[in-house]
Amino acid sequence: MKINRKYIYTGSVVLIAILLLLYKNWSRINNPWTRDGKVRATVIQIAPRVTGPVVKLHLEDNQFVKKGDLLFEIDDRTYRAAYDQAKAQLDQTGGNVTGMENQIEGLEANVRSARASVRQANSNLQQAESSLRTKKEEYDRQVAMLERNATSQKAMQQAQLNYEVAEQQKFMALDGQIQAQAALVRAQSQLDQARAQLGEMGDQNPQIRAAIAAFTQAELNLEFTKVYAPADGYITNLNILEGSQVVASHPVLALVDVSSFWIEGYFKETSLDGISSGNKATVTLMTDTGNPLQGYVESIGWGIAQQDGSTGVNLLPNVSPTFEWIRLAQRIPVKIRLTDMDNVSLRVGTTASVLVEKGTKYE
Repeated sequence: MKINRKYIYTGSVVLIAILLLLYKNWSRINNPWTRDGKVRATVIQIAPRVTGPVVKLHLEDNQFVKKGDLLFEIDDRTYRAAYDQAKAQLDQTGGNVTGMENQIEGLEANVRSARASVRQANSNLQQAESSLRTKKEEYDRQVAMLERNATSQKAMQQAQLNYEVAEQQKFMALDGQIQAQAALVRAQSQLDQARAQLGEMGDQNPQIRAAIAAFTQAELNLEFTKVYAPADGYITNLNILEGSQVVASHPVLALVDVSSFWIEGYFKETSLDGISSGNKATVTLMTDTGNPLQGYVESIGWGIAQQDGSTGVNLLPNVSPTFEWIRLAQRIPVKIRLTDMDNVSLRVGTTASVLVEKGTKYE
C-alpha cells in the first residue's frame, strides 16, 4: 500500500509542532517565565533650587540631553543684586573687623605701657620707703645726739626737714602707684571689652564667618538660576515655557537616566524556587517581539506592600474578602539587568516577558 507523501509531510509538521510545544511547556515548567514584566529606569526629578520666572528654555519635550547641558535659566536679576549686596557687606565687615583688630593692638600697647608704669611706680615707692627709713634713722640719731650735746640744733633740724621731705615723697610715690594701678585696670578693661566685641581674630571671627556664609549663599543662589542636566537621558513631562514661574524644590520636569534601564519581572512566589542572582535571563519586549534581549538576574525583591491590614476609613484596617478554596500567589519583583542594549529603544513602563534559566550563571 502506497502512502501519500502529503500525509507524511503533514504528519511531520504536526509532530514537530507538538514537540516544539512540549519543549516550550517543559522549558516554562523548568525555567520560571512571566509575561508580567516592566521596563524600569531611574527617573530624576529636575527641580530648581531657587524661585523665579523662566527667561530661557534650552530644550524640548522628549529631547535627549547630555550631562551638564543647560536646560533652562531663571531670571537672575534679584539674585545678582543679593550677590552684590552680600559682597559689599563682606567687604565692609572685613574693614570693620580689621579696624577693630588695629584698635585692639593699640589697646594691648596701652596695657603694656600701663604695666610698665605700675612697675616703675612700685620701684619709686620702694625707693621712697627706703629713703624714708634712712632719713628717719638719721633724724632719730640727731635727736639722741642733741640730748647728749653731741650735735647742733641746726643739724637736728636739717635731719628733721629731710625726714619730712622723704615722708612726703613716699606719699607721692604711693599715690603714683595707686594711679598707675588704676590706669592699668582701665586699660585692661578697655582691651577686654574690645576683644569681647570683636570675638575671634582673623578668619575665625564670627562676623567674618557670617558675612562669608551670606556671600556664599548669595553666590550659590546666583549659580542656581541656571539648571543643568545631572545625567545623560531623555527629558519627559516638560510642562514649563519661557515666562513660567518655577518654585524652589518643586519638580518641573523629569529626566530618564539612559544608563539606568533595567527590567523588572514579577514572578509568582511559587516560581521563585531555584532563581538566584546571576542566572541568565531572556527578555522579550512587547514593542519588539522578534528581538529577544539577553540579561541576568541582578537581585530579587525582599518584600511587597500588603493590602490587608492597611489603614482605611475611621482608622480601621482594610481586609479584602477572599474565597477559602482559592489562594492567589503573590508576585515578587525580580530585577533583570540587560547585557546588550545596542539599537534597542527602551521606554519606561512598557511591557516585557521574562524567562529565567535556572542553574545558569552569567559570565
